[in-house]
Amino acid sequence: QVQLVESGGGSVQAGGSLRLSCAASGGTFAMGWFRQAPGKEREFVAAFLSRAGSTVYSQSVKDRFTISRDSGVNSADLQMNSLKYEDTAVYYCAARTTYASASYDEQSYDYWGQGTQVTVSS
Repeated sequence: QVQLVESGGGSVQAGGSLRLSCAASGGTFAMGWFRQAPGKEREFVAAFLSRAGSTVYSQSVKDRFTISRDSGVNSADLQMNSLKYEDTAVYYCAARTTYASASYDEQSYDYWGQGTQVTVSS
């Protein structure tokens, strides 16, 4: 049985930092993060492109967010710095079963975490 367990999130003022963590069990996966703001569609944030650890980010978070796997290949931490009001969203950890599929496309992902709220006040 596949499980994705997220932790972290919360509320912070603009300019602050938060860290999200995700651990997957029940298989070997390529991990990523997405987010969904109120009234908007879910969008790609960051992901691993390869088992070696290469990464990709959306333009809106590049140079502010960092995805890492400090707890092993089936984990995905998201360090979020210089947070902005527009980063407010529910953040979802996601896992796809192959690195070959498009990392930025939510249709590529087979499993999803429960979501964790990130609120940035201006």
